[in-house]
Amino acid sequence: MFVHSFTANFSRSIIILVSMLFSSAINAEQKPYAPETIDDVTIVSAEQVIDMILANPEMIVIDSRKKTEYLKGHIEGATNILNTRLKVEDLKQLSPDKNKAILFYCNGSRCLRSSDSINKAKSWGYTDLVWFRGGWKEWTEKRLPVVTD
Repeated sequence: MFVHSFTANFSRSIIILVSMLFSSAINAEQKPYAPETIDDVTIVSAEQVIDMILANPEMIVIDSRKKTEYLKGHIEGATNILNTRLKVEDLKQLSPDKNKAILFYCNGSRCLRSSDSINKAKSWGYTDLVWFRGGWKEWTEKRLPVVTD
């Protein structure tokens, strides 16, 4: 009796585990891409991000990823503000000048957080918005400098 019960529970657990893994793979494939462009927003590569930061060390860089992701590694000088927590007061504090350049990034082309943050900033009247669309994925693939907290 015990062996039959154990075997049935074990088999059920295996089926559930395989189902979860399979559904995760499907969900990853169905994850949407960030838009190719955003009107009136400059899209830059990782190399251009470096050039911009070197030319303007005071440039505002916003990492729109989750805090746990940010703590594992981020671009030096980046401020972490998750897109769902971004408020107009946050941007006013970082940049009272709505014409000052602000660069946004998140996890890359399969992440919508930075594009969401940019759209919020646009709606609040910010005009010089820069999007590192390749984001963290491109940054780490190119083995560029990473800061951890």
